[in-house]
Amino acid sequence: MIRKLFSSFLVLLFIGSLGTNAFAAKGKYLVVLQAGKESHEGMARAVHALLYSKELKEHGHEVVLLFDGAGTEWIAEWSKPDSTDKLAPMYKELRDAGVTQVICDFCASAFEVKPTLEENKAPLTAEYKGHPSIAKFADKGYQIIIL
Repeated sequence: MIRKLFSSFLVLLFIGSLGTNAFAAKGKYLVVLQAGKESHEGMARAVHALLYSKELKEHGHEVVLLFDGAGTEWIAEWSKPDSTDKLAPMYKELRDAGVTQVICDFCASAFEVKPTLEENKAPLTAEYKGHPSIAKFADKGYQIIIL
Protein backbone atom coordinates (compact mmCIF):
# COMPACT_ATOMS: atom_id res chain seq x y z
CA MET A 1 0.00 0.00 0.00
CA ILE A 2 2.77 2.44 0.97
CA ARG A 3 4.73 1.43 -2.09
CA LYS A 4 1.69 2.20 -4.33
CA LEU A 5 1.18 5.60 -2.67
CA PHE A 6 4.86 6.42 -3.02
CA SER A 7 4.80 5.45 -6.72
CA SER A 8 1.73 7.63 -7.29
CA PHE A 9 3.44 10.53 -5.50
CA LEU A 10 6.53 10.18 -7.74
CA VAL A 11 4.39 10.17 -10.88
CA LEU A 12 2.54 13.31 -9.74
CA LEU A 13 5.82 14.97 -8.82
CA PHE A 14 7.24 14.18 -12.27
CA ILE A 15 4.13 15.50 -14.05
CA GLY A 16 4.21 18.67 -11.95
CA SER A 17 7.86 19.25 -12.85
CA LEU A 18 6.98 19.31 -16.56
CA GLY A 19 4.98 22.51 -16.20
CA THR A 20 1.34 23.33 -16.64
CA ASN A 21 1.40 23.26 -20.45
CA ALA A 22 3.30 19.98 -20.81
CA PHE A 23 0.24 18.03 -21.88
CA ALA A 24 -1.80 20.86 -23.38
CA ALA A 25 -3.27 19.93 -26.73
CA LYS A 26 -1.90 21.99 -29.58
CA GLY A 27 -4.56 23.56 -31.73
CA LYS A 28 -4.91 24.83 -35.25
CA TYR A 29 -6.00 28.40 -35.87
CA LEU A 30 -7.01 30.37 -38.94
CA VAL A 31 -6.72 34.11 -38.26
CA VAL A 32 -8.61 36.07 -40.92
CA LEU A 33 -7.75 39.75 -41.37
CA GLN A 34 -10.52 41.52 -43.27
CA ALA A 35 -10.03 45.06 -41.93
CA GLY A 36 -8.54 47.64 -44.26
CA LYS A 37 -6.07 50.47 -43.80
CA GLU A 38 -8.53 53.40 -43.84
CA SER A 39 -9.17 53.74 -40.08
CA HIS A 40 -7.72 53.35 -36.61
CA GLU A 41 -10.07 50.43 -36.11
CA GLY A 42 -8.54 48.73 -39.16
CA MET A 43 -5.05 49.27 -37.77
CA ALA A 44 -6.14 47.86 -34.40
CA ARG A 45 -7.52 44.75 -36.09
CA ALA A 46 -4.32 44.33 -38.11
CA VAL A 47 -2.17 44.68 -34.99
CA HIS A 48 -4.28 42.10 -33.19
CA ALA A 49 -4.23 39.66 -36.12
CA LEU A 50 -0.43 39.78 -35.98
CA LEU A 51 -0.34 39.67 -32.17
CA TYR A 52 -2.73 36.72 -31.87
CA SER A 53 -0.88 34.83 -34.59
CA LYS A 54 2.46 35.44 -32.87
CA GLU A 55 1.28 34.33 -29.44
CA LEU A 56 -0.42 31.20 -30.77
CA LYS A 57 2.69 30.27 -32.79
CA GLU A 58 4.94 30.84 -29.75
CA HIS A 59 2.77 28.37 -27.81
CA GLY A 60 3.29 25.72 -30.48
CA HIS A 61 -0.04 25.97 -32.25
CA GLU A 62 -0.41 25.71 -36.01
CA VAL A 63 -1.32 29.15 -37.37
CA VAL A 64 -2.53 30.31 -40.78
CA LEU A 65 -2.96 34.05 -41.37
CA LEU A 66 -5.49 34.74 -44.13
CA PHE A 67 -5.72 38.17 -45.77
CA ASP A 68 -9.23 38.65 -47.09
CA GLY A 69 -11.34 41.59 -48.26
CA ALA A 70 -9.75 44.91 -47.39
CA GLY A 71 -7.12 42.97 -45.42
CA THR A 72 -5.36 42.38 -48.74
CA GLU A 73 -4.31 46.05 -48.57
CA TRP A 74 -2.18 45.28 -45.51
CA ILE A 75 -0.35 42.34 -47.05
CA ALA A 76 0.25 44.32 -50.25
CA GLU A 77 2.09 46.90 -48.15
CA TRP A 78 3.88 44.46 -45.84
CA SER A 79 5.11 42.22 -48.65
CA LYS A 80 7.06 45.07 -50.25
CA PRO A 81 10.78 44.67 -49.49
CA ASP A 82 11.06 48.42 -48.79
CA SER A 83 7.83 48.78 -46.76
CA THR A 84 7.95 51.62 -44.25
CA ASP A 85 4.69 50.65 -42.54
CA LYS A 86 5.26 50.38 -38.78
CA LEU A 87 3.63 46.92 -38.67
CA ALA A 88 5.83 45.46 -41.44
CA PRO A 89 8.59 44.24 -39.07
CA MET A 90 6.04 42.35 -36.97
CA TYR A 91 4.62 40.74 -40.12
CA LYS A 92 8.12 39.76 -41.33
CA GLU A 93 8.84 38.21 -37.94
CA LEU A 94 5.72 36.06 -38.25
CA ARG A 95 6.59 35.03 -41.78
CA ASP A 96 10.10 34.07 -40.67
CA ALA A 97 8.65 32.11 -37.72
CA GLY A 98 6.73 29.93 -40.17
CA VAL A 99 3.21 31.30 -39.89
CA THR A 100 1.49 30.26 -43.11
CA GLN A 101 -0.10 33.05 -45.10
CA VAL A 102 -3.00 32.84 -47.51
CA ILE A 103 -4.22 35.76 -49.64
CA CYS A 104 -7.58 35.99 -51.35
CA ASP A 105 -7.06 36.30 -55.11
CA PHE A 106 -10.52 37.76 -55.76
CA CYS A 107 -10.21 40.40 -53.03
CA ALA A 108 -6.69 41.36 -54.09
CA SER A 109 -8.17 42.18 -57.50
CA ALA A 110 -11.19 43.96 -56.03
CA PHE A 111 -9.00 46.14 -53.81
CA GLU A 112 -6.58 46.74 -56.70
CA VAL A 113 -3.49 45.34 -54.95
CA LYS A 114 -3.03 42.17 -57.02
CA PRO A 115 -0.23 43.61 -59.21
CA THR A 116 1.79 44.53 -56.10
CA LEU A 117 1.23 41.10 -54.59
CA GLU A 118 2.20 39.30 -57.81
CA GLU A 119 5.29 41.48 -58.12
CA ASN A 120 6.35 40.46 -54.61
CA LYS A 121 5.47 36.80 -55.23
CA ALA A 122 2.80 36.65 -52.51
CA PRO A 123 0.71 33.44 -52.49
CA LEU A 124 -2.72 34.21 -53.94
CA THR A 125 -5.45 31.63 -53.40
CA ALA A 126 -8.72 31.08 -55.31
CA GLU A 127 -10.18 27.75 -54.16
CA TYR A 128 -13.85 28.63 -53.78
CA LYS A 129 -15.41 31.03 -56.27
CA GLY A 130 -12.18 33.02 -56.42
CA HIS A 131 -11.71 33.09 -52.64
CA PRO A 132 -9.80 30.86 -50.19
CA SER A 133 -11.88 27.95 -48.90
CA ILE A 134 -12.96 28.47 -45.30
CA ALA A 135 -14.62 25.04 -45.30
CA LYS A 136 -11.24 23.45 -46.02
CA PHE A 137 -9.88 24.84 -42.76
CA ALA A 138 -13.03 24.02 -40.78
CA ASP A 139 -12.93 20.45 -42.13
CA LYS A 140 -9.35 20.14 -40.85
CA GLY A 141 -10.34 21.27 -37.35
CA TYR A 142 -9.09 24.85 -37.41
CA GLN A 143 -10.58 27.37 -35.01
CA ILE A 144 -11.43 30.48 -37.05
CA ILE A 145 -10.75 33.97 -35.71
CA ILE A 146 -12.03 36.82 -37.90
CA LEU A 147 -10.79 40.39 -37.45
